[in-house]
Amino acid sequence: MNPSRRDFLGAGARCAAAAGLGALVAPLSVMAAKAPAIKATSLDERFSLITGAGANVVALKGPQHSLLVDGGLKPHAKEVLRVATRATGNPRVGVLINTHWHPAQTGANETVGAAGAEIIAHEVTRQYLARAVASVDYDGLYGPLAAAGRPVKTTRTAGELAFAGTTVRYGYLPAAHTNGDLYIHFPEANLLVAGGPVASEAWPLLDWRNGAWLGGLVRAHETLAKLVNDDTRVVPAHGRMLSGAELRQHHALYAAFHEQLVVFQNRGYDTGDCIAQQPLKAHEPQFGDATAFIRGAFHSLNLAYSPD
Repeated sequence: MNPSRRDFLGAGARCAAAAGLGALVAPLSVMAAKAPAIKATSLDERFSLITGAGANVVALKGPQHSLLVDGGLKPHAKEVLRVATRATGNPRVGVLINTHWHPAQTGANETVGAAGAEIIAHEVTRQYLARAVASVDYDGLYGPLAAAGRPVKTTRTAGELAFAGTTVRYGYLPAAHTNGDLYIHFPEANLLVAGGPVASEAWPLLDWRNGAWLGGLVRAHETLAKLVNDDTRVVPAHGRMLSGAELRQHHALYAAFHEQLVVFQNRGYDTGDCIAQQPLKAHEPQFGDATAFIRGAFHSLNLAYSPD
């Protein structure tokens, strides 16, 4: 049997990983070493934003224990938990929700899971944390985590819980940043933790090795835009908080970019042709050089649209 074009591109994807399509990869140890000081910023009387651990971490104060969304890289877990305790006044974490399975989101899982916390995530995150996984996000393999660090409660679509009188809603964002992304919405607080699909100070990462593609990123922004108003506080995986109004602007940006790349693809352009057109030049002052993002986005479209 002759290999399909999808098979050929899949093999090419494994080779192209070394070229850093869509990301400037680094070993996990290097990622951790680059972290600045870990600190907490109060968002209101109950919520705090913890930064400096490799990813944004949100802490919610409870009467006896706290709820965390993501946990930073593993080398920073102890400090993240110390800062969370000081910010919330809670001596331990009772619930940890992972927005996805990347190292910067799940580095505290083993510590809080071993201490008895309930870990919640998408079902794909649970599966991935049980084995070693490669990604365009880092060099090498990540995992498996010890059993205590794997989610005990999962969803394939959406879920909801009440924590200390606060509604916590979470939902699936298919093929957006990874293949297991969740958003976490606190409607009474007008706060949305968007996770990896949203970026405020750089271009978002498309982990095409693990199911992400540009169309999924656009669809995720469309879903999130329906949850917010102009004043909603939106927490991305990395960088400063956004407003709901800014999130809607990002949706329009990526939707237009998707349409443009499809036009390029139909014209028979290759990656170099797309980059030469500089379709995102107007936004580079805000997000930086778009070359790697364009490479990853175009590659993700080739994988998504390739006929068998």
